[in-house]
Amino acid sequence: MTDRADAAFDSATDPADTALDTAAVLRLAQPPARRFVPGLLLGILASGSAVALLATSAWLITRASEQPPILFLGFAVVGVRAFALGRAFFRYVERLVTHDAAFRSLATLRAGIFRRLIPIAPDGLGGTRRGDLLTRLVSDVDQLQDLPLRVVQPLATSLVVSVLSVVTVSIILPGAGLTLLVALVAAAVVGTVVHSGITATADRAVAPLRAELAQLVLDFVTRLDVLTAFGVTEQREAAIAAADARLRSAQLRQALGAGVVSAAVSLLSGAAMIGALLTAAPAHGSGDITGPALALVVLVPIAVFEAFGMVPLAVGAWRRVRVSARRIADVVPDSVPSEIPVALAHGADLPTGPVTLTLDRVSARWPGAADRALRNVTVTVAPGDCLLVTGESGAGKTTLAHVLVRFLDHEGTYRLGGVDARELDPDAVRTIVGLCEQSPHLFDDTIRQNLLFARETATDDDLHAVLASVGLDEWVRERGGLDSPVGERGSLVSGGQAQRIALARALLAEFPILVLDEPTANVDVDRADALMADLLRGAAAADRAVIVISHTAIDSSLVTATLRLA
Repeated sequence: MTDRADAAFDSATDPADTALDTAAVLRLAQPPARRFVPGLLLGILASGSAVALLATSAWLITRASEQPPILFLGFAVVGVRAFALGRAFFRYVERLVTHDAAFRSLATLRAGIFRRLIPIAPDGLGGTRRGDLLTRLVSDVDQLQDLPLRVVQPLATSLVVSVLSVVTVSIILPGAGLTLLVALVAAAVVGTVVHSGITATADRAVAPLRAELAQLVLDFVTRLDVLTAFGVTEQREAAIAAADARLRSAQLRQALGAGVVSAAVSLLSGAAMIGALLTAAPAHGSGDITGPALALVVLVPIAVFEAFGMVPLAVGAWRRVRVSARRIADVVPDSVPSEIPVALAHGADLPTGPVTLTLDRVSARWPGAADRALRNVTVTVAPGDCLLVTGESGAGKTTLAHVLVRFLDHEGTYRLGGVDARELDPDAVRTIVGLCEQSPHLFDDTIRQNLLFARETATDDDLHAVLASVGLDEWVRERGGLDSPVGERGSLVSGGQAQRIALARALLAEFPILVLDEPTANVDVDRADALMADLLRGAAAADRAVIVISHTAIDSSLVTATLRLA
């Protein structure tokens, strides 16, 4: 599955050609022929059975009115039963087969997307907001199931069934067949033009509007405390309501287009039936066709148009699918930005034991940025050292942290235990250098599981010991133990408690080098100094190098050196 995903994405080789990228995404969304063709054949059989059922029923009723011997009706009676059962059976199996194929393709597509996102995350995604990214990876990917189900399948089925119906009617009465053909072409043209005129703008706007609404809701939910503190919740609620109204308006316009098209197709279906009647009535009067044949050619257009009515809607579905495919292609680049380190299949061997970190004139920039965010940093941090990094906002402190864990590439020399970091796979570097960020992520699970992500083999004694080192062990026991939930993104714990759980997780991982980005930012002032002292003394005892990024002052006795970025 992942090989196919990579192959499809890799076919989009020109980063400047958005259409080519979109085509690669669309190829992934369309199931392979071995999975798609059986469903297509079943759909043709189901729609064909519906047309044949109406035609056979019309012939049977009309012929029965002539009171022929029952033997002459037996074949038609059996046909009506067979087509009635076949229509339901083939439709049911077709739904199973086509949806299975579509969902399997979506799984392949998601795998391909995530395999492309992982090498550039997190810093390569800085231009995409979380709500928009979530919409692209969920709603837009889900929208692509419409490609096989509501675009290719209806178009192919309608074409085959319509051609067979026109040919059959033409054999009975060429004039009626020509009338049916003209009506179908008119329905395709009129339906497509009408639907495009009403919904084209809405079809292209729904996905971006959905992303806008998702971003506003996500910002409101995740920052509700700040919004409440500044008294701007009403303004944000108004913005959400306005975005929702815009999305609802676009969706209502889509529904209006579908309704108008259905009405237009129904009118043209009636016109086709009237045209067939006007064409067939003289032929029946002259004895060229029988009464049952007259009923057949007049009523068949009703069944044909039932299947053919999906054609204009398929065109609208195609517009929506293409917009979603383009949005996915935009967020999944063909190539890794030059500022993001590239994974190495065979990197150098990792240094063992205590590791010394050395930076020599290291500079770095964020993806797409013209200026460097970090300039000419030279420093050495040995095992047991504690380096304090200070500086004003924008001086490059977070940039330095991301360089150290190889989220960002760098200029200059960066060595770990004497090995150039560029010769190590970025994932391997992150087994040596650990980063505890200012806003840590907690999984919606128990305290135990959040800690075990760092070291799966840790015992309960290990977990309690590391919690005690950050001043949380007593609180955890009072809360109900290690199996207490933390809630989604740590919603059931305070910011300071979440920060300390993340610190405990970082200590449990036993990184030789630990980078702490504002480790006491969310901790009570009366606990911050004690917590920092416990952390740094524990790290020194473990012969671990610690780099602390902090705006606040730290007891000079706890640090061995200070680096000020400007």
